[in-house]
Amino acid sequence: MAGSEDLWARWGDWRKHDARGMKGGEALILELNRIVHSSGIVSPVTSHRGLAARLRYLDSPAGREALAEQGVTPRSLRSWTTGKATPSPVSRERIDAAYWERRRENLIRSGWLVRHLDNDGQGSRMEIYPVDQSHVDSKYSRPLSDRSITVRYIWPDLVDAWAAKNEAMVDEIWDDVITDLDSDYAAYAYVSSVGIGA
Repeated sequence: MAGSEDLWARWGDWRKHDARGMKGGEALILELNRIVHSSGIVSPVTSHRGLAARLRYLDSPAGREALAEQGVTPRSLRSWTTGKATPSPVSRERIDAAYWERRRENLIRSGWLVRHLDNDGQGSRMEIYPVDQSHVDSKYSRPLSDRSITVRYIWPDLVDAWAAKNEAMVDEIWDDVITDLDSDYAAYAYVSSVGIGA
């Protein structure tokens, strides 16, 4: 985070006049989470189909371990899979959390996420949306526009940092991304959001 804060020190205190946003690294984390969730089971865990799909996906030693980490007992799991009982709303939330944690781990371990983002070395298009200045008095607002760049080479390091939940490293990678913009790159240390075309 030191990198991003230093960049903004040179551009000005980004929240001083009520600009709204988040660190670029935080926006990257949210976007990676979105990509993982968009590649998974679409049916909600509250539906019969969504619940059954998640329980099938978690039918492995690693899946049962993920369920146990969420507080699901082997006895409860047996009663659900044999049809003797249905999970409560709280148990469904636990099943859903275990599913997404397992899905995330599998996409990382298999290398799918890096391959998907790297796109055979061509990289992925990234849309960068600057901080929201709609609440900033016009005399203090800065002329910032949405930016679109093709990003290459960072994906293995970014996924590793995201997998390790290393926010400081993700922030450093974000600083590398924005240096490819132009002399005003410091103004994108904080953003409203980031979109990855992958």
